[in-house]
Amino acid sequence: MVTPRKLIKTVIAPVDFSQASINALSFAAELSKRASARLVIINVGRTGEDDEDAKNKLKEIESNLKRSFDSDLKCETFFAHGDVVASLQELITIHQPDVVIMGTKGASGLKRILIGSNTVNFIAKTTVPVLVIPEVASFENFIRKGKNRIVLATDLDELKNDDALDILKEIALLIIEPKIKVLSVRPKKTNLDYLKKMERDALLSIFKPEIESERTTVFSSNVIGGLNFYLNSHTDTGLVAMVARDTGHLIQKHYTREMASHTHIPLLVLHDGKI
Repeated sequence: MVTPRKLIKTVIAPVDFSQASINALSFAAELSKRASARLVIINVGRTGEDDEDAKNKLKEIESNLKRSFDSDLKCETFFAHGDVVASLQELITIHQPDVVIMGTKGASGLKRILIGSNTVNFIAKTTVPVLVIPEVASFENFIRKGKNRIVLATDLDELKNDDALDILKEIALLIIEPKIKVLSVRPKKTNLDYLKKMERDALLSIFKPEIESERTTVFSSNVIGGLNFYLNSHTDTGLVAMVARDTGHLIQKHYTREMASHTHIPLLVLHDGKI
């Protein structure tokens, strides 16, 4: 078996001390430990807030994590002041993370938070992979054998960036006996053309032989409706992945935001090309 190259070396986890961000931080810490990556925890203060209180909370979080993980976790904290998205972009330039892990309020609040929020604004302005964690998701479920299905929702258009899915593969290998489903939604009585079949085969080959992977199709005239139908029928799904493209499709249109507004499953947003 070929040993996959290590990609996740630095993880950034923004926190605002809400339960949603602390829950996402637990994902970030556990994944960082398993990937032997450096964890950078960031809080961005706003005008009128108590900076010292935030800095003390960050120190407490860092101390608790180091105590919980002993020497298995390399973590550090940073405090910034100003606009959240702009500050995150600056800190990303400095720390060069391989993935950013952010929390949301979960299934009922995800639409409110993602659409027009710091999270979706940040996703739209970065090429760094973003793992969005609903508050209702738990890391124990994420890695246990019963939640080992990973759904890669794709339009089967050719990826310009051959490395776009490498982070997904590395995260998948941290899950017990992962299984990847390359899922496409298309209307009934339609067939895939030759190029889309080739792209589907290429996607499957990315994950083999280390990860069991197979294709699946949902016939529906509505992309999100078809995807949700599949997810509701397969409760062993622990992660959904989508690829944002410069030319539109899943992020710049509405598919990922609409899907995220209804899901309680962690969502990995990847990027094809440069913004």
